[in-house]
Amino acid sequence: MTTLVEMSGIEKRFPGVHALKNVRFDLKAGEVHALMGENGAGKSTLMKILSGVYSRDAGEVKIAGASHPPTSPREAQDCGIGIIHQELSLMNDLTAAQNVFIGREPRRSFGRLDEPELNKRTAEIFAGMNLKIDPRAHVGSQTIARQQLIEIAKALSYQPRVLIMDEPTAALNDAEIAELFEVIAKLKADGVGVIYISHKMDEIKRIADRVTVMRDGAWIDTLDAADTPLSHIIALMVGREVSETRLEVPDTSTAEVALKVEGLSRGRDIHDVSFDLRQGEILGFAGLMGAGRTEVARIIFGADPRDAGSITVHGRELDIRAPHDAVEAGIGYLSEDRKHFGLALNMSVRANIAMASMQRYSSRAGVLDEKAMKVTADRHIRQLGIRTPSDTQPVGLLSGGNQQKVVIAKWLERNCDILIFDEPTRGIDVGAKSEIYRLLEQLAAEGKAIIVISSELPEVMRLSHRIAVMCEGRLTGILPGGSDTTQEQIMELATRREPVMQPEGGPQ
Repeated sequence: MTTLVEMSGIEKRFPGVHALKNVRFDLKAGEVHALMGENGAGKSTLMKILSGVYSRDAGEVKIAGASHPPTSPREAQDCGIGIIHQELSLMNDLTAAQNVFIGREPRRSFGRLDEPELNKRTAEIFAGMNLKIDPRAHVGSQTIARQQLIEIAKALSYQPRVLIMDEPTAALNDAEIAELFEVIAKLKADGVGVIYISHKMDEIKRIADRVTVMRDGAWIDTLDAADTPLSHIIALMVGREVSETRLEVPDTSTAEVALKVEGLSRGRDIHDVSFDLRQGEILGFAGLMGAGRTEVARIIFGADPRDAGSITVHGRELDIRAPHDAVEAGIGYLSEDRKHFGLALNMSVRANIAMASMQRYSSRAGVLDEKAMKVTADRHIRQLGIRTPSDTQPVGLLSGGNQQKVVIAKWLERNCDILIFDEPTRGIDVGAKSEIYRLLEQLAAEGKAIIVISSELPEVMRLSHRIAVMCEGRLTGILPGGSDTTQEQIMELATRREPVMQPEGGPQ
C-alpha cells in the first residue's frame, strides 16, 4: 500500500514542557490507523504538526513521499489533509450548509451566494453519510451529536486523502456510530487513510487496522489491531494494568432519601418522571439519544423550567427555579459540556475551584482572599490527584480528565451532597476514566447521593447501584446495578415507548 504520511524523529517543546520526544508515525492509503494514549500523551500535538497548526522543532514529515510538511491549516488542506477536531468549530448562527462550505460557498454573478447550489452540495454529503439533517437548519438548533456529524461532513467536503478524526463518536449513539463506521469503510475503499483517535476501546477492534500507542510524549509501539488484546494496549497507554472490576458497595435501600422527584414534566420532552435517590447511592440514567436524561437533570438543577411535578430534598419540597436555588439546596450539576458550562477555561485552577463558593473568599469590599483560595485549591489538588504544574495554571491547558476533576472539586468545595454527573468520562482516556470511577465510588461511600448519566452502558452498569432507564421522555423502568442486569435488559427498556406502572429493581 502507498504510504500517505511518514513522520520520524518529531520533537516539540513548549515553555517548561517537552511535548514530543523522537516520535514516529506513518499512515498508508486505505487503512485506519488508531492513535492511542492518555490525555497529555502528545496525540493532539502530533496531529497539529501534521495539520499545520504547530511547527515541529526537529524531525521529518513526508506527505505522499515528499518532504513538504504543511506550515498552516490551509496548506494542510491543499495537501489533502482533513481534520475533525474534538472541540467543535461550528458557527451556531449559520445553517448547516453554510458551516460545511464556509469560505468556499458557490457564487452566482456579482458574487451573490448561490443558496440552492450550496444546499444541494451539502445534501449530497449528508446523503452519503446517511444523515437526515436539513442543510438549511441552523447549527445552534441541533443537538451536540448532530453538530458533531455536521463537523464530520465539513471535513469530508474537502475530499481529503488523509482524514484525522479526533474523538469523532464522543457524542454519538450506537446507531450513529454504526453509520459513521460505514462512511469510514467507504473512505478506506476509496484509498483514503484515516487517523483515528478515540478513548472508546471497543471501537479500536471494530475500526482500526493498526494501533500506535503514545505515552508521556513518546512513541511506545505500533501494533496490528486484530492480533493485540485490548488489555495490552491499555497497559501500554497507562504504563500499568487498569482494573475495571466493580467495587463492593453497601446496600443503600434503607438509607435516607436525599432527593425525591415526582411527576416531573416539561412540554414534549419530559413526561411524568418520578424516582428517589438515596444517600450513598449512585443512580445511573441510561437511554438512547433524545430519551430525556439530560433534560431531567437540567430541570432538577433549575437550568430549565418545569411544567409540573415536585422536587424534594431531604424531606423538604423546594421550588427550584434557577441553578442558584439548586446550589443553595446542596445540588451540584456537572454538565456534559464542561468546557462551556462547567469551567472558565482562561481562569486558573484556583479560581475555578473557588468559583461556586466565591462569597466565602470575598470581603465586603469585594477583595478576594487569594491565600485562602490557594490553601483550598492545593487541598483538592492533593485529594483528587489533579495533575497541574500549579494552582495558577489556566484550567484550559489541563487534560480532559484533570478538567473534570476541577469541576468535581468546585462542587465538593461548595459542600454539595447531591451531585449530578452528565457524561462524566466523555473525552477522557482510559486511565483517567478509571480514576473518575474510583472517585465517584469514594464519594458515594462518604454518603454523597449521585446521579450518573452516561451513553456507555458498560459504564452505567459498572458504577450504578440502580439504573433508571428512559425512552422518549418517560421513565420506563428501574433495574438493579451490577451483575444482576444485562445490556439487553437495559436496551429493552430504552426502546419501550410506554412507561411501566411500577418501575423494576426494588424501592424507589
